[in-house]
Amino acid sequence: MIKGHGDDAYQYPHIVSDFSSNICAQKSHQALMGYLAAHPEFASHYPEPEAWSLEQMIAEQHDLDPEQVIVTNGATEAIYLIAQAFPLHADIPRPTFSEYEDACQLFPRTDTAHRMLWLCNPNNPTGDVYDQSVIDRMVTKYDLVVVDQSYENYTNHFVMNPRWAARLPNLIQIHSFTKTYGIPGLRLGYITAHASLTAHLRQFLRPWSVSALAVEAGKFLLRNDELRCTPDLDEAQRLRDQLQQIDGILTQETQTNFILCQRENGSAAELKDYLARQHHLLIRDASNFKGLTPRHFRIAAQTPAENDALVAAIQEFVNSNKK
Repeated sequence: MIKGHGDDAYQYPHIVSDFSSNICAQKSHQALMGYLAAHPEFASHYPEPEAWSLEQMIAEQHDLDPEQVIVTNGATEAIYLIAQAFPLHADIPRPTFSEYEDACQLFPRTDTAHRMLWLCNPNNPTGDVYDQSVIDRMVTKYDLVVVDQSYENYTNHFVMNPRWAARLPNLIQIHSFTKTYGIPGLRLGYITAHASLTAHLRQFLRPWSVSALAVEAGKFLLRNDELRCTPDLDEAQRLRDQLQQIDGILTQETQTNFILCQRENGSAAELKDYLARQHHLLIRDASNFKGLTPRHFRIAAQTPAENDALVAAIQEFVNSNKK
């Protein structure tokens, strides 16, 4: 397991703005928390062994058969479930989310004659979105293609529709309530795929892996779709433009709300520590993404005022290092 994901505010006291997690900014959970608090019985009984009722609602939303949906304990459980169920030779582009490689290493590859491809779309940490023509080519090239669409609501670019994708017998999609509704603490994700693939995956499911609170939260959120996170992508571009003007800071183009950055000199860890301790602002040291360097860091846009504070703090850090 990788050490050092984002949202590690527990390591620093008094963080006031968290740019380290890609969750979109300032989403209120008051309605959801009020609903769960009004139903303490959700915590008093075992959940469904498999989250059938939530799978039914998701299937209706995507015009799928319920058998084509598997609810998981976050997108991360989906990743490990797929790696266990399909022990194929895996190709994983870099840099990308580390859990694909970790999951494939945990479950030995017993079938090296067949190949699978893992794609994060939009990709974490780069913010790139694969063109559909690329995915179409990969589907013809690989025995199995896994497309993690956790950030599908965090871009204006086209991403595959689950109903269309589920017709393909060798493509699996991963989706994330965590990102769509900004609820990382509840751990809720789901898989959509052709029925032949989900039937095989269900053989590896663990009973009660999704809590009753998470299931009921998922159903509430689907009934109240206005609670979706909607990142301000224009603000993210404004933030990138401001960062790009700082001497010694390089930024990569992005099609999401998060930005991969790089110091020309010096480490991201040094910058992160300075921002956290001097300004109580938290960024993501991205040096532990395979394919990146100790100079890389990632920032997710927050409110305009918070973004301006971050830019000013980074500029202060750069100026202080020139002396």
